[in-house]
Amino acid sequence: MPPQSILVIDDEEIMRDVIEKLLGSEGYSVKTASDGQSGLQLVQENTFDLVLLDMMLPGISGLETLEQLQRQAPDLVVVMFTAFASIENAVQATKSGAFDFITKPFKNDELLLVVKNGLEKSRLEQENRQLRKSFQTRYEFKNIIGKNEQMQQIFELISQVAPHRSTVLIAGESGTGKELVAKAIHACSPRVDGQFVAVNSGTIPFDLLESELFGHVKGAFTGATSSKKGLFELADGGTVFLDEIGNLPLETQAKLLRVIQEREFRRVGGVENTKVDVRIIAATNADLKGLDDRNEFREDLYYRLNVFPLHIPPLRERPRDILALSRYFLDRHARAVGNDAPALENAAAQWLCTYRWPGNVREL
Repeated sequence: MPPQSILVIDDEEIMRDVIEKLLGSEGYSVKTASDGQSGLQLVQENTFDLVLLDMMLPGISGLETLEQLQRQAPDLVVVMFTAFASIENAVQATKSGAFDFITKPFKNDELLLVVKNGLEKSRLEQENRQLRKSFQTRYEFKNIIGKNEQMQQIFELISQVAPHRSTVLIAGESGTGKELVAKAIHACSPRVDGQFVAVNSGTIPFDLLESELFGHVKGAFTGATSSKKGLFELADGGTVFLDEIGNLPLETQAKLLRVIQEREFRRVGGVENTKVDVRIIAATNADLKGLDDRNEFREDLYYRLNVFPLHIPPLRERPRDILALSRYFLDRHARAVGNDAPALENAAAQWLCTYRWPGNVREL
């Protein structure tokens, strides 16, 4: 693993040498610059994990250099230092985007601690960027296989609804890829940095469901030895995907309606309301209107969920996608075992296209 890279921008040669030797002895890769302009040039030509920047520089000042660094490399962690310590300088530096502020003369341990903390922040931000990139690459709607005209329309609808906070109801048979569509909406939305929390309403026992969704306080029921956050609280700032929403018991439906309307809920056994900012995407393979007619699903909740409806067609109605998906799965599984993907013979292709696929893409 290559050493973490640090740039020191300071007009005092002795100070540059001292810091370079100190950081070098700790295993860091260090470059130096004597003014802001040459420092900006080095940032343009190299990748740094952290910049140590003096406030008082010849030519463009340290704060002006910081502002240009923010435009040039917005995610770069910058620590500023100066011999002219003042609260005003510290506030001005941090307001301008500096990670931290250290005054001269400083102790070696003090500088090393600030550098360590700054590099940890840089590492976490790099990991988050990689995770977001991986998430978007995997779930972005244009990467969902769908050559069929109906699927192309789904892609267009995803692009329309993703930027907004509208509640989405995804309908379709089991195995059609409803969760994949929900993840695509999240990945293309401003909430991509938040959590995507998936809940299968049909697999959680009714007596545990509300605790899972909304959390509970200590002593709320037998076995509740400590308070626990629910999935809605964990997803604050992100998206909650409620799969098989038709399986929710009526009492839980009433509490979900409150979350949608008031953006707040109460933990099981609690007396205080908790505010949350979540986007709700629900999915169902059942006819919710039919459940409403049988008093098994609340009509008011149905209309709250059905703000932006999406219907995923079954695979049997997407003959063009059957072969595209088949080749995709063949290629993926062949690569997993280190082989080339086998050719799909005509007889096999014909059979695939005429089979009804009751389990849809999951069965394929």
